[in-house]
Amino acid sequence: MIAKLKGVVDSVDPDGAVIDVNGVGYLVSASGRTLRDLVTGGPATLLVETIVREDAIALYGFLETAERDWFRILTTVQGVGARVALSILSTLAPDEIARAIAAQDRASLSRAPGVGPKLAARLATELKDKAAAFGVAPAPSGTAEAAAPAGAAGSVNEDAVSALINLGYRRVEAFGAVARVTQRLGAEATLDAVIRAGLQELAR
Repeated sequence: MIAKLKGVVDSVDPDGAVIDVNGVGYLVSASGRTLRDLVTGGPATLLVETIVREDAIALYGFLETAERDWFRILTTVQGVGARVALSILSTLAPDEIARAIAAQDRASLSRAPGVGPKLAARLATELKDKAAAFGVAPAPSGTAEAAAPAGAAGSVNEDAVSALINLGYRRVEAFGAVARVTQRLGAEATLDAVIRAGLQELAR
């Protein structure tokens, strides 16, 4: 099992790269985000997910732990193979995936080639607990009670998100702004304070 490769980038193409490790070239598939950061002739250290199939051993490389973690999470969903997972990671950064799932923003998920409306819905539904575990967004309404036992914080978050959406912001943007604001202001923040701070956050 190969878990990491450290060597020199031998070549890069749209689907992957060859990493030369002491004279042995390893073909590694990767997201467009990772491939953009690899420079031919330059050093590279890639976290690797090894997938063994009947006809091949495939290596998938990641520069960030979060990207590798989301690759593993995404491929647990029926209909999401390695290629579709890389497509999603090429379209959305790990924190954007978490926010889109937490916000149940199927439109953002379906921007990735190979992800249609049904698969986007499945991703949003099956992975919402995983997104909450990353701690980057308030819980959607279905899990507000779990996130805030007293009910108040969850209600304020949901109302603030609704207000920002009504002002023309996308749902995933509103969720992300409210998440960052409530981490800074604390659970006791009033609705007005969260909305004002959220607008300031989105204006940056």
